[in-house]
Amino acid sequence: MRDFGRSDDPRVQAQLDRLGQLSVPQGRLGLETITALLARLGDPHLRLPPVFHVAGTNGKGSTCAFLRAMLEAEGYKVHVTTSPHLVRYNERIRLAGELISDEALAEVLAEVLDAGEDLNPSFFEVTIAAAFLAFSRTPADACVVEVGMGGRFDATNVLTPVVLAACGIAALGLDHERFLLAPEDGVPTEPMARIAFEKAGIAKKGVPLVTIAQPELEMQAITVVAERIGAPLHIAQPLAENTLGLTGAHQVVNAGLAVALLRHQRAISVSTDAIRAGLAKAKWPARLQRLSDGPLTGGREVWLDGGHNPSAGEALARHFAGKKVHLVIGMIEGKDPASLIGPLGDSLASITAVPVPAHDWYPAEAFGPRAIAAPDVPAALATLPDDGLPVLIAGSLYLAGEVLRLNNQLPD
Repeated sequence: MRDFGRSDDPRVQAQLDRLGQLSVPQGRLGLETITALLARLGDPHLRLPPVFHVAGTNGKGSTCAFLRAMLEAEGYKVHVTTSPHLVRYNERIRLAGELISDEALAEVLAEVLDAGEDLNPSFFEVTIAAAFLAFSRTPADACVVEVGMGGRFDATNVLTPVVLAACGIAALGLDHERFLLAPEDGVPTEPMARIAFEKAGIAKKGVPLVTIAQPELEMQAITVVAERIGAPLHIAQPLAENTLGLTGAHQVVNAGLAVALLRHQRAISVSTDAIRAGLAKAKWPARLQRLSDGPLTGGREVWLDGGHNPSAGEALARHFAGKKVHLVIGMIEGKDPASLIGPLGDSLASITAVPVPAHDWYPAEAFGPRAIAAPDVPAALATLPDDGLPVLIAGSLYLAGEVLRLNNQLPD
């Protein structure tokens, strides 16, 4: 099931309904459609402030959050486009620091959909075209752009050296295999080397390409692409002894990548004080986020994470190592139920499976014999013993969005 979002504003909802009527191109790869669509809109992607372009399987969103926070700590106005949204589609487009308004969103989506009516663009192509169009019309000092899927054929990869300040690659893992591992001549055949090759496809001649330290096979694939393209390659190091606004030991790696991206670019000046302040203030909802007291939590210690792959499971396991935690899990079909249950095994005091709203989801038995079922998250929390143990709600960003809505913590 596809998630195009809902809106309380009828103007926005009318455009989201149009998005929902688009057919999803089956197996179509390439940048021809997004390039043609942007051309009809006047090529707004060529008229952007300096852009930081970030790819990866895990951590790219957190890296973007650190980048935005550090740039804003310097006093800059920053455009950001990330995905997916958690509660409102507006979260995908941030204009000069603020989520795009309903009025502006309705107008820009209508303009893009009208322009591309005969091109059969995808949901993401329309979204990126709308973001770049809005960015080009609103003054700002920098842009942070998160890759949606892969890199080489992602709609964001129309960005050119004219606007790019630096490109980054976060942690890599197997995801979207159907698309990223599709058979093709002249590409690496080993799965992780192919993933690295696809992510490194955002590299551009003369533009710094910064990656975290990757395993040997992945690093080799990235190096080959960088040398072929002519992109100066740099290896980011994890930060040491820094106060970070995002929780989790793995965030020192993402923060290190964000800092390295700023240090290796030459388009915009960011001071050491701003870097330090931004790292401490960064926010990224549903990534190992401790929920505030609210209607859902009722004063209990509740953590929320949208991770759903083995790397996310390992990060959660490190955070809860040596502790017991009640897990409330909802995971859409097609993901691996063991990706979280396996790494967290020793920490789990209980497992309660819940549906993922508006999606096909795994029943309780998919998470092992200990798992029980609940009809929704409030019911799951109500059945847990009052034993003082923390609760982790995880398994899907779609579920995470519903949890934030129920706890009155809309991303802003």
